[in-house]
Amino acid sequence: MRIAYARVSTDKQELYRQLDALERVGYDKLIQEKFTGTQKKRAGLNNLFNTVRSGDIVIIESISRLGRKTLDILSTVEELKEQGVEVISLKENLDTSTPTGQAMFQMMAVIAQLERDLTVQRVNEGLASAKARGVKLGRPIMDTQKVTDALRLYDSGNYSVKDIIRITGISQGSLYRKIKERESKQFLDKVGKSTKYS
Repeated sequence: MRIAYARVSTDKQELYRQLDALERVGYDKLIQEKFTGTQKKRAGLNNLFNTVRSGDIVIIESISRLGRKTLDILSTVEELKEQGVEVISLKENLDTSTPTGQAMFQMMAVIAQLERDLTVQRVNEGLASAKARGVKLGRPIMDTQKVTDALRLYDSGNYSVKDIIRITGISQGSLYRKIKERESKQFLDKVGKSTKYS
């Protein structure tokens, strides 16, 4: 089955341009939503994952419709491929079922890893420079057990972010940061293994 997915970030934006492009190539089912791409957990994307079956093809007008951040996009494509689902992006002419599409996907993963490594390098250089000048920087060390408890509550799906913050005492920003760090590490480890054995 060919499943089309369209998304805009706000209610004020329209889907017409994406829908026109998707209709030109044809599809069997359409999933659309108006929700920011900065959040990976969204109803339309969840509906997409619940709908697809092995052998299906997901068609999008642009790869950016899957998310705003490179790692989120790569993670979504990788999750779909693990379910036996290929992805076609019209704007980038990307088809993960082809050798060229696979190469483009791997290249995006390499670039994402490079961006992450360069960011870490710049942060470390800045901290070393500040330390040499006697400047004390950085956030207070976070309680490891609090982080573990917060992530466990988040993974259970039974608590809202507000509840988790109240129960553990961890800040909302810290919670989201730890979730992102964990997702990035899991994805990059996964891509690294698939690249190593491909």
